[in-house]
Amino acid sequence: MSELHLTAPLTFEPFFVERMWGGRRLESEFGKKLPLQKRIGESWEIVDRPEAQSVVANGPLKNKTLHDLWTQHRKQIFGDAPEAPRFPLLLKLLDAHERLSLQVHPPGQFAGKLGGEPKTEFWYVAAADPEAELLLGFRKPSARDQFEKALREGTAADYVHKIPVRPGDAAFLPAGRIHAVSAGNLLIEIQQNSDTTYRVFDWNRVDDKGKPRQLHIEQALQCIDFNDVAPKLVEPQDELLVRHELFEVQKWNLAAPREISSKGRFAIVCCLSGSLRCGDAHLSPGEFCLIPASLPVQKLEPRRKGTSLLRITIPT
Repeated sequence: MSELHLTAPLTFEPFFVERMWGGRRLESEFGKKLPLQKRIGESWEIVDRPEAQSVVANGPLKNKTLHDLWTQHRKQIFGDAPEAPRFPLLLKLLDAHERLSLQVHPPGQFAGKLGGEPKTEFWYVAAADPEAELLLGFRKPSARDQFEKALREGTAADYVHKIPVRPGDAAFLPAGRIHAVSAGNLLIEIQQNSDTTYRVFDWNRVDDKGKPRQLHIEQALQCIDFNDVAPKLVEPQDELLVRHELFEVQKWNLAAPREISSKGRFAIVCCLSGSLRCGDAHLSPGEFCLIPASLPVQKLEPRRKGTSLLRITIPT
């Protein structure tokens, strides 16, 4: 692996994903330059997948992909991150202009045999309409055959636990948790590097050709945790929102300049509100930068009152 002299955080070009439930809120809320006349549901901000790559937007590594960084400069940029063929996280913005399907992601013990990838994720509610909800887990204990019958009858949503949300709320979704997102949510999603989703119900929607979207009921029923009843939103412990073997997320309210030390670990910063500067990276809401593990201590400087951010890393 070649030696590299890094002096500043890295920023990346976003990768936009069209979804039938998406809208234009990433443009109006976060200033993203979206493709014209497209319903953009997701902006993949930091991604290393065969079908999608983050590309460095600045500095000596400009135009390098995240996979290039992971394979050629791993120690300097990612420090003691766990061994993996690709960068193990995927960070995205999600605009639910319409509600998402009722779905589940596979736990590790089922993903391989079903031909998918395990996916545990975390959501931070960046913006929410007054009626916005997250659907998480079951309202009450449900048997598999009972839920399967409800799927056939189109009443599955009656079984799911609904939680009203407002900006600043957060949810942790272990693989196996049935879930959906109501219309009117703008989320920041931090997840395992996976794109495996098993849909069980899609509100009888059809695509632009009049066809219903594919469902994955058999796979989903193998993955759903039927004992997952009435889960709660994340209860912050001071600045810590979640610490899991896959990722750690903190929320910082930045009233004054603050140092962020790598200690041999990379960190990703996502601006939530206000405006901040880190080295030569200037971040507005919905923008991310990656602070390489080999950089000296960096200073985060708020540029506006009410600046806040998420700090994301992988625990060692």
